[in-house]
Amino acid sequence: MSHILLKMPNSRFYSKRLLQPNADFSTSPPNPELRVFVRRKRQKNALQISKEEPKNEAPIEHKSCGLPDIEEFAYKEANGSALSRKSKSTQDMPVVGTEVASLNRMRGEPPANWERVLEGIRKMRTSEDAPVDSMGCEKAGSSLPPRERRFAVLISSLLSSQTKDNVTHGAIQRLLQNGLLTAEAIDKADEATIKDLIYPVGFYTRKASNMKKIAPICLTKYDGDIPSSLDELLLLPGIGPKMAHLVMNVGWNNVQGICVDTHVHRICNRLGWVSQPGRKQKTSSPEQTREVLQLWLPKEEWVPINPLLVGFGQTICTPIRPRCGMCSVSELCPSAFKESSSPSSKSKKSAQK
Repeated sequence: MSHILLKMPNSRFYSKRLLQPNADFSTSPPNPELRVFVRRKRQKNALQISKEEPKNEAPIEHKSCGLPDIEEFAYKEANGSALSRKSKSTQDMPVVGTEVASLNRMRGEPPANWERVLEGIRKMRTSEDAPVDSMGCEKAGSSLPPRERRFAVLISSLLSSQTKDNVTHGAIQRLLQNGLLTAEAIDKADEATIKDLIYPVGFYTRKASNMKKIAPICLTKYDGDIPSSLDELLLLPGIGPKMAHLVMNVGWNNVQGICVDTHVHRICNRLGWVSQPGRKQKTSSPEQTREVLQLWLPKEEWVPINPLLVGFGQTICTPIRPRCGMCSVSELCPSAFKESSSPSSKSKKSAQK
């Protein structure tokens, strides 16, 4: 049996000759040969890649540090401890555009053109035709003596959660007509009666239960009045920060913070007034919005900002299909025409072009 050694070429493809046994190449021509092409695997390159992969793991872990949370900007920016936690790669990156504005906001610097925007919203709100202007929580019990009015504002704030102003106003009017807008009356009333009177406010069953819990607390601890401090108000069942600040502002004429509801939260984010650097979503809750807004908004604006923006949100800057075409400050709003607008707004925008 003859054997012939073939030298394989150093290339991506090589061929094998399949030889028949007992072939005699010296006396006769070779038999027809079958060539099989085989692709050589790049084992060397694969080994190099596998060796290089661990080198990339360490930088990825370092990059996961990201930017500080909003609380870190708010409370630790003064000594620079929050910014020192940035990764080296993040520090080397230039901060430009909207991120500069966001960083300034966290340091308590007001956003650009905020006064022009606020003045423009005031002009759009001069007609005072929004539901909040006639049926807001601060309007509850306006004809009552001071102590009774404070309790009425407290109950109105409690009922207003997850409820439109006109529904809350109707419930307060029914309670007033039935003499159930004082701590003494609610304490004596049957819970089922209260539920029937406040229906259809959101979560009316739970709110009726909270009213029955609040009444004896006000009677025993405050002589039928309401708490006069923010911390004590927050201890009452069903009372959150937004309600507590509103009650302090209206009931006690004591401004300790901004009353931020869903309208104020939404509009401040749309205007870029409370944006966080590096995040598409700005602030995730009304309480976060309140904390950031109070860093730069002058205190004399803390009370009027709520009814101003709430009414604006009820009439023009609505949650769904905002009427950007009707807004006189749309050219200063970074969110203008980016959400699904109402047909009238789109037609007005095309007419402006």
